[in-house]
Amino acid sequence: MAQILDGRAGMREALDGARARTLGLVAHLSDEDLERVVDPIMSPIAWDLGHIAAYEDLWIAHRLGGLDMLRPDLAALYDAFETPRAVRGDLEFLRGAELLAYLEAVRARTVAVTARDGATDLHELVLRHELQHTETMLQTMVLGGLPLPDGCGVPAPVAGRDDDWIALPAAEFLMGAGPDGFAYDNERPRHLVSLAAFRIARRPVTNATWLTFTEGGGYERRPWWSHEAWMWKEEYDIGDCPEGVRTGDPDAPVVHVSWFEADAFARWAGARLPTEAEWERAATWDLDPMDGPGQVWEWTASAFLAYPGFRAYPYREYSEPFFGDRYRVLRGGSCATHPRVAGPTFRNWDLPQRRQLFAGLRLATDHEPTNPTSGRTG
Repeated sequence: MAQILDGRAGMREALDGARARTLGLVAHLSDEDLERVVDPIMSPIAWDLGHIAAYEDLWIAHRLGGLDMLRPDLAALYDAFETPRAVRGDLEFLRGAELLAYLEAVRARTVAVTARDGATDLHELVLRHELQHTETMLQTMVLGGLPLPDGCGVPAPVAGRDDDWIALPAAEFLMGAGPDGFAYDNERPRHLVSLAAFRIARRPVTNATWLTFTEGGGYERRPWWSHEAWMWKEEYDIGDCPEGVRTGDPDAPVVHVSWFEADAFARWAGARLPTEAEWERAATWDLDPMDGPGQVWEWTASAFLAYPGFRAYPYREYSEPFFGDRYRVLRGGSCATHPRVAGPTFRNWDLPQRRQLFAGLRLATDHEPTNPTSGRTG
């Protein structure tokens, strides 16, 4: 287990900053808002807060510090695999003052263990886990129609044009995180990937271009949709663009689109979604950088698969159960993502029908785009 560069004082500051951010993001919500189930695919926000504390206590106080769990009776309740999201609203999770007291008590134990043993990669795991859950809580607010904190969750306008493309030549490159520093298990090992020449859009698809797709029959014309995507669209009556496309800044990246929609849009535009290898190469290519990464998660064409030589760490359930064709990879981070989490090798993943994510897309192609109806995309 590696010591990390932050050290005791730096990690304490980072953990305290993350906690202040977490509580600040939900400070405007009532207890009723925190405790209600807004959708079966999301946890009550109060459950997420308790889960953050239970996860921290497990990995720092218990696994690292050798202490008994502060509340062993809560272990199963806050275990994400023991309690699927669909049932969490029916559980006796902590609420109100008791929940805040649990968060504070766990943090006191973390501070004591860190002062004794120093900061390790498990501290970084716990810190990033909390930061990732704050984005999940913001997704819950979106689905539930709850007000977002000021200045949060709205992508900023991106300069440039939608018909501006970056051409990358065929090459081999090292994909994934290197051996030093913190990275999630699914980012490793770094491995050599060979790519053919391709082109990638300089900026993400914007609200203005998505509106052109919508008003041009994008949600009505079957040829642009895969069979699975069309069945999803029909079953859930997805007949229009996400909220915010018509009222948002025309030059801001489109957000809250599913992979199914992103794939259909790419077909309409005479292009495709980039593979995650293409996305990572473009994101790390200094000769001609992309604009706007980090405003929205960007769907890729790739299924979430293990890299060659993958080893689960520090526990199998973080990545391994999700490998396979069922999940699609997103890259880059969003306006709701803390910068400490997102980087050029970080891999996010979700089901192709999910719309609550702060997700958009960037187009790629093997050739010049050919669809004359796509307007601003070329």
